[in-house]
Amino acid sequence: MKIPIPRLMISASQKSSGKTLVSLGIMHSLVHEGIGVNSFKKGPDYIDPMWHKLVTGRECRNLDPFLMGPEACLDSFLGNSDENSFSLIEGNHGFHDGMDIDGSDSSAGLARLLQAPVLLVVDSRKMNRGAAAIVKGMQSMPPEADIAGVILNQVQGPRQEEKQRKAVEQLCHVPVLGAIPKDEELVITERQLGLTTVGETADAETVIRKAGQKVAECCDLHAIRSLFRRAPSMESREKREKKRATAVQATIGVFRDPSFCFYYPENLEALQDNGAGLVFVNALKDVGLPVVDGLYLGGGFPESFFEELSGNKGLLKEVKDAVLSGMPLYAECGGLIYLCKSARYEGKIYPLADILPLEIGFQRKPVGHGYLDLRSRCDSPWFAKDEKVRAHEFHYSKPRNSGEQVAYQFDLVRGFGVTGQRDGVLSGNLFASFAHLHAIGNPNWGKRFVALASEYHAKKSITG
Repeated sequence: MKIPIPRLMISASQKSSGKTLVSLGIMHSLVHEGIGVNSFKKGPDYIDPMWHKLVTGRECRNLDPFLMGPEACLDSFLGNSDENSFSLIEGNHGFHDGMDIDGSDSSAGLARLLQAPVLLVVDSRKMNRGAAAIVKGMQSMPPEADIAGVILNQVQGPRQEEKQRKAVEQLCHVPVLGAIPKDEELVITERQLGLTTVGETADAETVIRKAGQKVAECCDLHAIRSLFRRAPSMESREKREKKRATAVQATIGVFRDPSFCFYYPENLEALQDNGAGLVFVNALKDVGLPVVDGLYLGGGFPESFFEELSGNKGLLKEVKDAVLSGMPLYAECGGLIYLCKSARYEGKIYPLADILPLEIGFQRKPVGHGYLDLRSRCDSPWFAKDEKVRAHEFHYSKPRNSGEQVAYQFDLVRGFGVTGQRDGVLSGNLFASFAHLHAIGNPNWGKRFVALASEYHAKKSITG
């Protein structure tokens, strides 16, 4: 049976062309009109989904063919879309950027997989009729997707807009549905990992409202709405029933605050589905741990908060004591940094949890950036020997010392990890890595984590 799912991908010819602001503006306008919006972000990304969620009030789901596989992307899209809402997919990088030469893991490949029309954002600066060459190249390069409309962004003036509009419409046979002038005030500040997070942007809602106003003023919203409905009906799939555990088997504490904010919703759901109750810990303010059976320390920007994190000695000590007692702890990137002996940042040394015998330093350029291919070196409570794992990393940090006592879970096939050859520090029931995993691509992760926490809970109960 085929079902109609109104949908549209917002992509761009290259990175930093303004597709996120355009996406936010379109979603804001739709929500303002009373239309429900389900949003998705192509590729590994934590920050853009935070902005999406602020606009729509709904979780934004990542769709990543490399991390999840194409079938899982389809399942996730169908499982989180409905006939009565619009589904907006924001691409990443440039429309045809990806690892595979066939483009199957690019935004174009995802648009083709989802049979989604594409609204292409073109950065208009420093060209006129050449904008048509950009669009024509995007149209003709495989995998060919349905570029159904174009928005010109950062337009310098009426003459430039007229030349670009005529060239695109006459030579590419695609309508230009908007021309947004350059506006220094309409911008989300960027940092080394991309946009600043919602939590760090005091006027986030104002930015979104202005984006909505600008898109409504400069774009043909009626025509854009029609693009969502242009998408063909999709073959429905039998929904895989989530068998969430009926009773809580263990409680897992999740560090969640401005310094630790990188979590895929599917990862948290995987823990809950397998019987975990979740409680959240603010590493900046909470002076101790709640009663928990495991800890999950995600990624984020600990370096922006070293003063507070290092100064919160009560929490640092309780985390160390918990690990020494055998409590399972899973840490990703920023979480790994928190567990180290110390970190040197901008000329200052900050004492940290001192659980891992590593001293962390920061570089000016990324140490690890992109996808990871990992192969497990050994059996552990977390992964089986020879298990292959796909993940992603983006960090400017690495150990300043050798950490010779450290045992590692993974050999690197692709990427940098902790040492350039190894990743995944093991110590008892602790696992700490620069790799970010997605639970859909690693279906045993949540099950293993909750099993470890349940075992710890049972031992606690016996020993009193």
